[in-house]
Amino acid sequence: MNLYEYQNASRRTLPVEMSDLDRLVFALGLCGEAGEAGELVKKNIGHGRQMDYLRLQEELGDVLWYVAAVASAYGLGLDTIASANIEKLKKRYPEGFTRGS
Repeated sequence: MNLYEYQNASRRTLPVEMSDLDRLVFALGLCGEAGEAGELVKKNIGHGRQMDYLRLQEELGDVLWYVAAVASAYGLGLDTIASANIEKLKKRYPEGFTRGS
């Protein structure tokens, strides 16, 4: 599945008419789910817990859904967002990323 297909499939779980409250809930949901994914990594590295890969996958899936929801709420396409981000990174790190660059 590509990002365009994912975003289109995820739209079936969005309200037909989006309000400002919906957009706010999506943005806050994105923050919350990203925090849950980060918490798993923190506990793995900082607390020495074994990584629950299935749970991490689920949390990252929730992050992706909220990213798609925010993008859809504002008329943006994930494919366009992803392409623009890669172009920005190519300009910022023309030789690829290295620590200190």
